[in-house]
Amino acid sequence: MVQNKCHIKKDDKVKVISGKDKGKIGKVLSIERKNSRLIIENINIVKRHTRPSASHRQGGIVESEAPVHWSKVMLMCSKCVTPVRIKMKRLEDGKKVRTCRKCDEIIDS
Repeated sequence: MVQNKCHIKKDDKVKVISGKDKGKIGKVLSIERKNSRLIIENINIVKRHTRPSASHRQGGIVESEAPVHWSKVMLMCSKCVTPVRIKMKRLEDGKKVRTCRKCDEIIDS
């Protein structure tokens, strides 16, 4: 069984590095660890045509965010304001935190 290690967490700011939304920045709304995918705010918007039903009285075109593979995005550093790779660092109290590789700023809040 392959274990998917994701370096991105919920509420992180990420930048899309490939695909139709390349260059856009958004906030991570949710993570699907089983499929290695993220749902990002206002990124990868898809249109779904729906029929009127009991739950949706009005039919029509519904826009929603579709999942994006986590390898297609990079984490944004708040200090450098650039997409960066991260490294894990252990603090004196034994806690592991994510840090920016460019400026060594702690990314975890």
